Amino acid sequence: MSDLEDGGYLGHPHTSSGRVPTDFGYRAYVDELMDVESLTKEERNLLSEGVSQAPPEILELMHESARILGQMSNLLGVALSPRFATAVFRRLDIVPVTSARAMFVVTVESGLAKTLILEVEGEIERDQIASVVTLLNERLSGLTFQEIRETAAERVRGTDDADLDLVSFVLKRASVIFSDPPESRRMTYSGAGFILSQLEFNETDRVRHIIEFLESGEAVVSTLEEAQNDEDEGRIVIRIGRENAADDLSEYSVVAARYSLGQVTGSIGLIGTTRMDYGRAVGLVEGMAAAISRYFV
Repeated sequence: MSDLEDGGYLGHPHTSSGRVPTDFGYRAYVDELMDVESLTKEERNLLSEGVSQAPPEILELMHESARILGQMSNLLGVALSPRFATAVFRRLDIVPVTSARAMFVVTVESGLAKTLILEVEGEIERDQIASVVTLLNERLSGLTFQEIRETAAERVRGTDDADLDLVSFVLKRASVIFSDPPESRRMTYSGAGFILSQLEFNETDRVRHIIEFLESGEAVVSTLEEAQNDEDEGRIVIRIGRENAADDLSEYSVVAARYSLGQVTGSIGLIGTTRMDYGRAVGLVEGMAAAISRYFV
């Protein structure tokens, strides 16, 4: 034990406490000793069914994926939605909500959708919607979101005057309709109750701290984006304690992996204290990333 302490693998967090692994010790375990826990057939089915039964709307899918991960691991499930700049547009649907509000449903080639409700300038003429939707889908389908934002106005020239108001509105709001979800909503989490039940959270300050950094989201996003940008789909990114760039995560570990949805990628992961069961966490995150990617092929 003294040799392990001298080597930096064990430490005393408090003078009166026993020896516990350091971040360096956990890293040595993860890199050299850890066995990834294989999921049972029932667990693999649970992941696949959870994804297949979730709504294809991106934010709802991310929340459901995070919820399942948190429930199966007793940790905090986190998910980061993709950036849509390279997503290929399939179709737009417009659903009136009131006389001046409409829901816009944008579907991409993978089958994934994003929805948003917007205030429309002037009263919506319901008999215009079908012809406007047909026009926009014919002229914009097959383009990336970025191409639509840059060239949509040119591509819909010659629109019938009867449809002009609604078409003009879509063009004016193209930067919103054909864009990523708001940055503040890209990261979602579930399972706070599981992680707060652990011994480390008996102190009020610890509870307040984790809730604050989850609400801000910024401390988690950088690690999730590291996994999202990795060229090797499914490769696990593990950041232990002070390996996390954000000080807010210095007492936690993050296990994350990339998933693919057609032309776009996102990431899914787990957050727990540094003493988490890494082999179990890696197996679950790998399984969920694969389930999402497989379902939206």
